[in-house]
Formats: sequence, structure tokens, C-alpha cells
Amino acid sequence: MASVPAVLQSEWTKVRTVSSTMWTLVAAFVATVVIGAALSAVFNATFSDLSDSERLTFDPTFVSFSGTSLGQLAMVVFGVLVIGTEYSSGMIRTSLAAVPQRATFLFGKMAVATALALLVGMVTSFTTFFVGQALLGDHGTDLGAENVLRAVTGAGIYMMLMALFSMAVATMLRSTVLALGILMPFFFLVSGILSVVPKAKEVARYFPDQAGSQIMRVVPDALGSDKAPYGPWEGLGIMGLWVVVAMVGAYLVLKKRDA
Repeated sequence: MASVPAVLQSEWTKVRTVSSTMWTLVAAFVATVVIGAALSAVFNATFSDLSDSERLTFDPTFVSFSGTSLGQLAMVVFGVLVIGTEYSSGMIRTSLAAVPQRATFLFGKMAVATALALLVGMVTSFTTFFVGQALLGDHGTDLGAENVLRAVTGAGIYMMLMALFSMAVATMLRSTVLALGILMPFFFLVSGILSVVPKAKEVARYFPDQAGSQIMRVVPDALGSDKAPYGPWEGLGIMGLWVVVAMVGAYLVLKKRDA
């Protein structure tokens, strides 16, 4: 029987020695910070062009996180690759032979990758916030303002949950290509499109990305957007439920199917 510390050590070695997975974390950081900085600078330069209602509901914190929509895709790729490389390389057979306890193997792998994703997510969220506020100038805010620290911390948690959800989906599908082929279009196109379709948006509000992203808002109806029927923490909780369901599904698939 493989011990939990040994499994964690083994999985940490796998994650840090596969360059593709580490580069996706770098991409998540760069994309989120750069895009957030660019849009923060644009809003600062064009603030006088906003309507009165948009100025009243201006959310400098959420504006600085504008790049999260692209950065989260890199987190999706990271989560998928962590699991997918086991199957694409055939290492899954060796891994399960070394760790026959499938729950220990799966959740040990997820624990290591999730901890790394959380660390990168937090570094990304705080860096993005400070850079964005600096570029927003007089229109910016600070961590001491009401609900701002919650939003910044929540952004890091959101990115971590996105990676964990992707790991679970990749485990169920057992294919890097198939997992990316479903998750990337869904989060990049489908979710965003449905969120603006009159009737479909009532359902889209409860998608993991739409619900979870509410944690990054300080102003619920920022820049004239629709206010969600739940609060920031409730939204993150909805995303958490998606993750839990996906993890249960991942475990059941791994337990019942051969490698």
C-alpha cells in the first residue's frame, strides 16, 4: 500500500517536471495581468466617455480582473494536462500499479495540482489587482475598501476551482483532446454567448464560470450589467458544487474502469 506522503511526493515530481503544465501556469499569470492592465489603462483614459449610470456602477476591482476570462483558459489547459498526460503517455497503468488505491492516487494528484493552482492563482490575482489599480489612477481603489479584499482573494480561489474542475472532467473523459475540445469552447464561447441570450441567460447564470466569477465583483451590477440572483459567496458556492459533482464522477469513472 502506497503511503499518502509518498503519493504526494511522486505527483509533485510529475507536475513540476512536465514543462507543458508549468508553462500553462505562466500563461495564466501573464494573460490575466497583461489584459487586465491594458483594459484598466483604457478605462482610465476613457472614463469621461462613460455614461452617468456606468460611472455610478464603475467597479475598478472587477475591471482589473478583465483578463481572467482568458487566464482561466490557461488554467483549464493546466488541469486537463495534469490528468490527460497520464492517459496520452500510457503512464496511467504504471501509476495505478504503483498506487492501486485509486482514491489515493486520484485525490493525491488533484491535491498537489490544486495547491499549485491556488498559489499561482493568488499571486496572479494580487498582482493583477495592484497593477490594474495603478493604471486606473484616480479611478482606482485599494485593498482596504469594502469587499475589495474578498474580491481579490476570491479571484485566486476561482482560478484554482477552474483548474480542479478541469482535472475532474479530464479524468471522466480520459482524453486530453476530448476534454479540451469540450471545455475550451464552452468557457470561451458557449457560456459567454448564452449569458446574453434573453431566456438562456437565466440558466447560464448557474454555469460554473458565470456563478464563480461573481466573487470578483465589488459592485453587483458593474457598468450597467445585470445583477445576479445570488451573492458573491453564493456564486462561488455554486461553482464549488459543480466541482464536487465532477470530482465524484471522476472517482467513479476511475474506480469502475480499467486504466
